[in-house]
Amino acid sequence: MAKVAFIGLGVMGYPMAGHLVKQGHQVTVYNRTTAKAQQWAKEHNAEYALTPTLAAMEQDIVFTCVGNDDDLRQVVLGEEGVIHGIKSGAILVDHTTASADVARELAAILAKQNVEFLDAPVSGGQAGAENGVLTVMMGGKEVVFNQVKPVIEAYSRCAELLGEVGAGQLTKMVNQICIAGVVQGLAEGLHFAKSAGLDGFKVVEVISKGAAQSWQMENRYQTMWQGEYDFGFAIDWMRKDLAIALEEGRRNGSHLPVTALVDQFYSEVQTMKGNRWDTSSLLARLEKNR
Repeated sequence: MAKVAFIGLGVMGYPMAGHLVKQGHQVTVYNRTTAKAQQWAKEHNAEYALTPTLAAMEQDIVFTCVGNDDDLRQVVLGEEGVIHGIKSGAILVDHTTASADVARELAAILAKQNVEFLDAPVSGGQAGAENGVLTVMMGGKEVVFNQVKPVIEAYSRCAELLGEVGAGQLTKMVNQICIAGVVQGLAEGLHFAKSAGLDGFKVVEVISKGAAQSWQMENRYQTMWQGEYDFGFAIDWMRKDLAIALEEGRRNGSHLPVTALVDQFYSEVQTMKGNRWDTSSLLARLEKNR
């Protein structure tokens, strides 16, 4: 069993850290809102720290799961950051969906202190985190990956190494690009079904058995049909992720016209005060413009 710290107890980090405890690991947590860290520690009979520095001290592995590049730099490199407490020979595993650039930047800085780094963004959403069935896309050294994988299996059903540091984040960009197009297609299909007077539940029951089937269809069509979006993966988060992918695409010469268009559609949903709505709320935009 490992001695670990978990930095960031959002909708993903909170249950992920809990699964580590359930698997017998010794876990210390840190969260920007101390009350949440205290709540988690009480719930799991574990420890919390008042700073990332203190959380990282004497740990074998430090996990981070925060909002964006700037948040990540702050908890790792800030005045009270992980870098001031993490020991030589330890491993930092970052589950934030961030840029490949920040992953490479942190890896280079931490290497000077003999600390290994893996970028390890996840897919599966809040439900995947709560149920311990996340997909983890990782970049870094194979020997380090092999050390960490048995621990990460506490909250994942698939954890794979995709290449050097940065490869995990690049793979997560592919993931989000694919999701954007699928959700827009599903929204348009359901919008068409409504306009045609069809029974959406029966329609999906049939087409989900064929080539149109997708995770989004299986898990989102009912709430979409009923106009329920106050849950799930927020549009604000998705736009952050798409912005990272679009920027990387401009740099590597990728052509992402559908991704750019769907990002624009999400901006329109934000103007409908849907910032925290699930990404499936693309249908709400179509119904508004009907």
